[in-house]
Amino acid sequence: MKLTLKIWRQKNNNQKGKLETYQVEADEHMSFLEMLDVLNEDLITDKKDPVAFEHDCREGICGACSMVINGLPHGPVQGTTTCQLHMRHFKDGDTIVIEPFRAKAFPIVKDLVVDRSAFDRIIQAGGYISVNTGQAPEANDIPIGKNVASHAFDSATCIGCGACVAACPNSSAMLFTSAKVTHLALVPQGQVERRERVRNMVNQMDEEGFGACSNVTACEAECPKEISVTNINKMNNEFIRAI
Repeated sequence: MKLTLKIWRQKNNNQKGKLETYQVEADEHMSFLEMLDVLNEDLITDKKDPVAFEHDCREGICGACSMVINGLPHGPVQGTTTCQLHMRHFKDGDTIVIEPFRAKAFPIVKDLVVDRSAFDRIIQAGGYISVNTGQAPEANDIPIGKNVASHAFDSATCIGCGACVAACPNSSAMLFTSAKVTHLALVPQGQVERRERVRNMVNQMDEEGFGACSNVTACEAECPKEISVTNINKMNNEFIRAI
């Protein structure tokens, strides 16, 4: 299949960027990132600068493959990261527009690569949990109810890709932060630092320049792990109690 790609090219955060047009031939069985690999091989062969984009596991786990495809973070398929998106979801002759995640707190490094270290600082602000180190404890020492464990696991599936921020008209990080807060607020191991954790993480989120939540719920719609916005309600309740 022959495709026309309009890709955002920008050398660094200090220079202006623009969309540049490329032609590429891809197989419908390729993943989206494999298609970009083919494009970069062609560019390198022509002694041109390849397109910079992030990737790591290519299995939908690491959250590195952050890009906006035809206006949608991670592309047109819900519950899917960019590396899990395959070219069979496009047609021969299609034009595909590929841009980086756009947010003040995610400055562009180069082309499709953005600096998402703001997420790391939010997690770091959450600190630690007070548990004994050493040999692993017996699994049944701290019984956790099935409903609580399931809810905590659903929140913990957040991979920190930033699609929620890219989808939000306010560039809010509420879904990401609330998933991290909720995960540890539900399980017994997270109780000791519970109040301090939510205060620190919310304050750090604000310091990073993320916008406020206005309940558009685009974050939930575009999240590749389908994290629920009910986590935001949980975090708000935790924060009110903490202050």
